[in-house]
Amino acid sequence: MRQLVYYVAVSLDGRIASPTGDFEAFSVHGDHIDMIVNEWSDTIPKVGLDALGITADNSRFDTVLMGWNTYAAGLSATDNPYPHLDQYVFSRCRTNNDVPGGITITDRNPEDVVRDLKAAGGGDIWLCGGGILASSLVNEIDRLVLKVNPVILGAGKPLFEAGTYDPRTFELTASTPYHSGVVVNEYARRVEGTATA
Repeated sequence: MRQLVYYVAVSLDGRIASPTGDFEAFSVHGDHIDMIVNEWSDTIPKVGLDALGITADNSRFDTVLMGWNTYAAGLSATDNPYPHLDQYVFSRCRTNNDVPGGITITDRNPEDVVRDLKAAGGGDIWLCGGGILASSLVNEIDRLVLKVNPVILGAGKPLFEAGTYDPRTFELTASTPYHSGVVVNEYARRVEGTATA
């Protein structure tokens, strides 16, 4: 069954962007970038794929979900960031008239959308961000892949927005440090009733 994977860069203090929504504190150089290019090319926007002269193979994902603010953060580069994926942007005030073809704007309950996508089958679903959307999908996230950057932002957009949801437990399944200082931690949702190692 396809899974919802929250794959995102994060600071040591749990921020996925600065207070203004930019990602400039996260390094785009180093050996962790080679890993992204080789193993996670589906998550590279078209402008990056074109600059690198590569194509995404959709081996990880065929769908991406993001909130409007996450989508809007890249508008200076392109209005269609991931044409190789089915793109869903969640917004209560925007419509499909605000985006190019190939992107679906929806104001539906994110959990309902994800359940429908999971039931439809296909490749895994990438939760691109942001923290508000992640919080609304906390019950549907199957895996976390966190690219932990060696920086403290002090303020900014959190990995998960504060909420009233029950605690969720994940198991660490892999942790890979890179010379750049980035550590990629992978977690799987712990199934209730199973013991951790």
